[in-house]
Amino acid sequence: MTPNSQYHNNLPRFVADEFVEGNFLGLPGESENPDVVVLQVPYELTTSYGQGTIDGPSSCIEASGQVELFDPILADDLPAGYNIYTAPSWDGEGNSLDQQLSNIAAYLAEWQTGGAFPLILGGEHGMLPAVMKSLTNHPAVNLDFGRLNLVQIDAHADLRQELDGEPFSHACSANRAMEFGLKHLYQIGIRAYSKEEYSRIISDDKISTFFAAEILRNTTNWQQMLSQLRAIEGPIYLTIDIDGLDGGIVPATGTPVPGGLSFWQAVEIMEAVFSAPNARVIGMDINEIVPQKDTPLTQFTAAMLATKGIVYHINNRITGKW
Repeated sequence: MTPNSQYHNNLPRFVADEFVEGNFLGLPGESENPDVVVLQVPYELTTSYGQGTIDGPSSCIEASGQVELFDPILADDLPAGYNIYTAPSWDGEGNSLDQQLSNIAAYLAEWQTGGAFPLILGGEHGMLPAVMKSLTNHPAVNLDFGRLNLVQIDAHADLRQELDGEPFSHACSANRAMEFGLKHLYQIGIRAYSKEEYSRIISDDKISTFFAAEILRNTTNWQQMLSQLRAIEGPIYLTIDIDGLDGGIVPATGTPVPGGLSFWQAVEIMEAVFSAPNARVIGMDINEIVPQKDTPLTQFTAAMLATKGIVYHINNRITGKW
């Protein structure tokens, strides 16, 4: 099936009357004209500490089966009459890092048409440049990345030029994304960065970084950060490295760091971004998910955040924002 290129207001309504194993939230969905498409990118080539992100997407899908379908924002059970389609996973093909990134971009680009809202599950954050490339022909970008804002929840700045000689390391993902000529990069929860990254942050007027130590210890700074997010204008892509949350609630991510966001703080950031009156979130990802074997808290937290993204998108559809 070919993804649709525009929103359809007369789609058949879907009722969650059966649980489908292997689908996000266990919901049935159709590949024809979906409202939301869940895409899995089990990519892991440049991890520098903990491994296992290759199994992150499938573990998140599995954990999502335990997420409650009711959300008070919608006052309804998901899918709330909308079509949430879980697409087949990226096949992992490619004999080199370049080939894999190119194939990821091609896999995602099929759905970057402005129709279905793409929710991407990763995989290491090194996939971000491929995500950006896949947006090239998106109607909101249309070959001009100078329109696009990138909002990044993360423990790490990811602005290195290279790590261990690799410029496409996960530690360089935001830097490589900026090379597309983005309008602005907003980073939230940052608390691990190099001297060079810090120099870039304070000197580049296209980067606004909200350090964890500044926003989590000062209520005024937190509210000012939310106000800046609500003031964003134009298309937004939201990328959530799960290690942006505190390591105590996502211990199985590739590089857990203490001192991060709580779950509800992450949700509040998402709410601010999705509710920005002059902006539109055109897609999002949650990455660096590593399956937690004993108590699957990490992948369940990722599934909860992904579900909130779907809820905010559907709510904007219902209220006519988009």
